[in-house]
Amino acid sequence: MDAGAVTGQLLVGLSRAMILFVVSAGLTFVLGVLRVPNIFHGSLYMIGAFVAWTVAEAFAGHPAGLWAGLAVAPVATAAVGLLVERLLLARLYHREHLMLILFTFGVMLVLNDLVKMVWGPTYRSLVPPPSLQGAVSVLGVALPRFNLVLLAAGPVVAVALWLFAHRTRVGKLARAAATDRDMVDVLGVDVSRVFALAFAVGCFLAGLGGALVAPTTSITLGMDHTLLVESFLIVIVGGLGNLWGALAGSLLFGLTQSLGLLVWPQFAIAFPYAVTAAVLLVRPTGLMRSAW
Repeated sequence: MDAGAVTGQLLVGLSRAMILFVVSAGLTFVLGVLRVPNIFHGSLYMIGAFVAWTVAEAFAGHPAGLWAGLAVAPVATAAVGLLVERLLLARLYHREHLMLILFTFGVMLVLNDLVKMVWGPTYRSLVPPPSLQGAVSVLGVALPRFNLVLLAAGPVVAVALWLFAHRTRVGKLARAAATDRDMVDVLGVDVSRVFALAFAVGCFLAGLGGALVAPTTSITLGMDHTLLVESFLIVIVGGLGNLWGALAGSLLFGLTQSLGLLVWPQFAIAFPYAVTAAVLLVRPTGLMRSAW
């Protein structure tokens, strides 16, 4: 295990962590503002990957296909999430969390069946354009070119979501409504619309995560299950509703799993879960302040 191998695994783990963060950021944003544990968040991630593949295929191999997929997939998943929120979820915000979990779990089953009906059970793959194929040397280590896109996506999403939450009127209203919805409602603000937009933002990020991961893995039914579990663990270990906690949790999860491949490959998948359990034993409320 030389320095080059460690550096390579750190870069790969960092790339994986950025995908986890993009998805977890949407989940923790919805948890922080709406107090909704969205179980079908993983289904939106899967839909984002399939939509990105569909759009890219429509371009018949043109290099612009991937970028079009990255643009369309998040918007499509945000539209799906907004439709569910407006028609059904908006009526349940005052219910207890168990009811919300059961409802979103049911939506997940419906969405997964719809994905199977539309795209079928066949594995799909999205090939990046020639400009993003091959590898580049980073710190003396060969890194796939597309991983540079992943490494850039995490910080961009973090800054953009923070600016939305703290520098825009809608973001400030969303944070205020999360603290005291009745008071914001009394001031004449349509809290329902604020919540709808906040939920759409979370769904947008789920779709973006799916579109970003599409060129790096097989696109298939069930790809949402592991990601959903990992995202919830990241949100919990980082602090419920805390954006920077989600970033810290994603880095912890991605890097420990990647380094585990060097230390003990047969049990690499268990490393991040063991570290997560250790962190929660020391800090049950997470690494950073919880919004709950």
